[in-house]
Amino acid sequence: MTLRTRLFALVSAAVAVTVILVTWAVSSSARRAFAALDAQRTAALVAQFRREFTSQAEQIAARVERLAASDAVLRTASDIARSRADRAAYVDEASSLAASQGWDVLDLVAEDGTIVSSAQWPARFGYRHPWATASTAERGAFLQAIELPHETALGLVAVRKVAARDGAVLVSGGRRLDQTFLQSLVLPAGMRALLYRNVEPELSRQQLIDASGQVAQAAQLEPLIARVRQSGREAAETIEWPDGPERVDGIPLAGRDGAVLGVLLVGSSGRELAALVSRIRWSGVAFGALGLTFGFILSYVVAARVTRPVEQLAEASRSVARGDWDVKVDDIHASGEIEELARAFDTMTRQLVEERERLIQTERVAAWRELARRLARELKNPLFPLRVTLDNLRRAKALPGAEFDEVFDESLTTMTSGLANLNTVIGRFSDFARMPPPEFASISVNDIVRQSVQLFRAQLDAPDRPPIALSVDLDESLGMIRADAEQLARAVQNLLLNAIDAMPSGGELAIRTRRANGAVHIEVSDTGEGLTDEERQRLFTPYYTTKQHGTGLGLAIVQSVVADHAGKVWVDSVRGRGATFHVEIPAAPATEGN
Repeated sequence: MTLRTRLFALVSAAVAVTVILVTWAVSSSARRAFAALDAQRTAALVAQFRREFTSQAEQIAARVERLAASDAVLRTASDIARSRADRAAYVDEASSLAASQGWDVLDLVAEDGTIVSSAQWPARFGYRHPWATASTAERGAFLQAIELPHETALGLVAVRKVAARDGAVLVSGGRRLDQTFLQSLVLPAGMRALLYRNVEPELSRQQLIDASGQVAQAAQLEPLIARVRQSGREAAETIEWPDGPERVDGIPLAGRDGAVLGVLLVGSSGRELAALVSRIRWSGVAFGALGLTFGFILSYVVAARVTRPVEQLAEASRSVARGDWDVKVDDIHASGEIEELARAFDTMTRQLVEERERLIQTERVAAWRELARRLARELKNPLFPLRVTLDNLRRAKALPGAEFDEVFDESLTTMTSGLANLNTVIGRFSDFARMPPPEFASISVNDIVRQSVQLFRAQLDAPDRPPIALSVDLDESLGMIRADAEQLARAVQNLLLNAIDAMPSGGELAIRTRRANGAVHIEVSDTGEGLTDEERQRLFTPYYTTKQHGTGLGLAIVQSVVADHAGKVWVDSVRGRGATFHVEIPAAPATEGN
């Protein structure tokens, strides 16, 4: 990916993220503001409804009180009380009284609960009134289901008792809660009020009305109405209409016994919010497109001034990585930060060369010191018994001939053994120092592993040592690779020997081969004590060993062989859980220069 492309992608991403965040923030703010406004408008409408409801109730209660105390009603009540047998003459009395008051509902009920006259349903004369006698203690108006000839309506009524000399009459009057009542509510723009009259056992769409009459699309409001009917608590729901969403709040309207007799629905249209959010989004798209255009122009201009110097610096960096430490970038024509970067690059390469020389010298000194220390340590152990043997021979000169011969023979044996140990130590160091370059040929890794395992069979099966269980899992699909068979076998044998030494008390030894990701893998696992993190980091360092008797060259030789084959070697280990050594060698044909 070129710098111009990266700059364009970066600027575009920054503009897009900024526009998205701003659009989201403004949209969220608008939604919250509209939600708060809707809540305020709904609360205001509910408060207005309750005020109107309370005002109507107070007016109805006061007017029923005045009607019950009027002379006409008192005379009618006395006449009704005296004429217990024949009350038919008073059938139309309620209609004239209701007309004078402008009420929808007015009943005159005898003290025993019999309807004497009903303005809203004259044919109910002589029937028992279902609720008037139970409401004589009510001083204010209340919500009540009113039976009519063709329907059951919802009314706001009050009941007063008119006492006469020969008895008493109950006056029940009020008005219906219908679209006329809803028309009296002053609604803000975008809001509407609906009333569900809960006067039937089952949910009925015919009982849902608004200021214009019955509601055409009532099906989507039924779940909200049912929830308020059942719970008796306020609830809200967002209804998706074809012309936009609408938030609808349902407020229960209870009668004098607490039963829900109606549900007031306050709807707040979301069309304004949807339109505003749509405008915000389209504005965001427009600004985003403008920002992308600006980003393209900016990236082109910046890339034209920056790309060439940066490409030259990148090529110089690759040259340094390849080992060309004499690279200079003096010919870069740039200004500002790029010029500073070029000067810093030249300074860095010069310092790297100087530091590399110092490091090489330091490493050489450290390597020779470490070699001298290891040689001194390895040679000291066999030299000490040789010196003691020579002292014994010097003292044995004064002994008789037979005793001297015995001491002499014993000393020769000791010196021979010590010299052999010295030769072994010197041979190991000499082998590591003379590691020859690999001679590549087509070989089978599985055959190398089988031959190496066979060399250790006798050692593993020896009866005088703790048992070690050996398992070999070879992938027969490995095929042939180009490698040095002798060096690879030496590496595998060193790994096997290291695993066996890690289990002095016995355990399990496993060796496995497999092919993955274009490489051949060799894994050697043991169940020994494992390694600490510090030991794992230093394990392949020459002359480093965790054993009491070891030169520290075995794993260093393994690493050298694997590196000569362009491979990798590493170890996985947890203290107390054993270790697994991994060798990875490319399966592609190798060349002798590797």
